[in-house]
Amino acid sequence: MASFAVIETGGKQYRVSAGQKLKVEKLAGEAGAKMVFDKVLLTVDGDKVEVGTPYVKAAKVEATVVEQARARKVIIFKYHSKVRYRKKKGHRQHYTEVEITKV
Repeated sequence: MASFAVIETGGKQYRVSAGQKLKVEKLAGEAGAKMVFDKVLLTVDGDKVEVGTPYVKAAKVEATVVEQARARKVIIFKYHSKVRYRKKKGHRQHYTEVEITKV
């Protein structure tokens, strides 16, 4: 059984393991920078499971920033029938792609 952890970043929770690439909400740091996630909610190493209350003490997940980018465009279209109301707007969310190096 492989080891993995559940981390919290950007108001979301992610299940991560070593070698995994992940897109998270935008974080500070250039490509190639090292990063540490210390909000670890759960760690699993074989049969050993540690659950945090709310976080596991002394647990951390190390990662490397792969790139800073923007997601594909999402179209927001508002429409009210019978009143000639139409609004079209686009949005591209910023994100940070990280590669987990150590759990």
